[in-house]
Amino acid sequence: MTAPAFVALGTSLPPREETLASARAHLAALPYVRALAPSSVYETEPVGPAENRFFNQVVRLDVELDDPARLLRDLLAIEAVHGRTRLIHWGDRTLDLDLLSFGDRVSDDPACVLPHPRLHERDFVLVPLCELDPNWVHPRLGLTAAALLAALATPRTVVTRL
Repeated sequence: MTAPAFVALGTSLPPREETLASARAHLAALPYVRALAPSSVYETEPVGPAENRFFNQVVRLDVELDDPARLLRDLLAIEAVHGRTRLIHWGDRTLDLDLLSFGDRVSDDPACVLPHPRLHERDFVLVPLCELDPNWVHPRLGLTAAALLAALATPRTVVTRL
């Protein structure tokens, strides 16, 4: 059975374009990934103490996998390959990979919360997610990605589509 999984990619440290391309290649090479569809890349203002603008994008993975925790472990391994360290919360980083959703799964397991607990609050996730699938429905909230984006009350951090 193939299920869709959405993953957010972000980087604020050079070489940003190359890092995102490398991360997409690593994702596509996972043995259970059957297809990968990327959004455009968006330049965004940092949230928190980061000093540099981020490049963000979302990819849809069609996966032949029944274990979202395995995908999450593989995302962390791909971050590590790209030199990811977690010294400053929300600081600059070489690569950040967030598992946004895995089919319509809902999980409160602290090791793999689904859907991502803050995805509905982040325009830098919702803008590229809407590009890929504006009709994606949040499994907990029952709202589409487009409705979630329209409902955001916070100022936009997305600067431009690259």
